[in-house]
Amino acid sequence: MPSVPVVLRRWINLLNLSTPAGLLLARATGCSITPGPQKIILAEGYPLSLPRAAAFTVGNVVLYRSASAGRIHAPDSPLLRHETRHSSQYAFLGPLFLPAYFTASALSRLVAGDPASANPFERLAGLRDGGYRPGRPRSPRTGRTGRTGRLRRPFPRRFRALSRRPSRTV
Repeated sequence: MPSVPVVLRRWINLLNLSTPAGLLLARATGCSITPGPQKIILAEGYPLSLPRAAAFTVGNVVLYRSASAGRIHAPDSPLLRHETRHSSQYAFLGPLFLPAYFTASALSRLVAGDPASANPFERLAGLRDGGYRPGRPRSPRTGRTGRTGRLRRPFPRRFRALSRRPSRTV
C-alpha cells in the first residue's frame, strides 16, 4: 500500500490539473504510457527535441525518450527518484510550478552558466540524481566561470564600438 504522501501527491496533482496536462502531452506526442512506482506514470518515447533532458516531469507523468529507458527502469533509479521529487514540487506549487521553474532556470543560466546548477528546483530534486554536474558560479567582478576560465565579453566584438563612451572635445 502506498504511503500517505504518495497518495496525497497523486490526488493533488490530479486536482491541480498538472497530471492531466502531462497525460495529454504524452498522448499528443505518441508516448506509450505505463504505471510506475509510487503512483508515477511513465511515458516512454517522447519525440521532441525540447527540453534537452533525459526525462522531465509534468504532474505525476515522467516523459522520457526511448534512449533513456534503461536509466528510468534501473533498480533504484536515481533519474526516476529525481523526477519523482519534481512531481512533489508540482503538488506543492500547482500551476505556478512551470513559470517558477523557467524563471529559476533562466537565473541559474545567468549566475552559473547552465540552467540547473543554481536552480533551487533542480538542487532540491538532486543534481547528481538528475544527471547534472554541479557548476561553479560566475564571478560577478570578472564574468569568469570556474569551469572554463574564459572571460565572458559583455558585448560581441561588432558592438564594442557602441559600448564605448565618446570622448569629449571642447
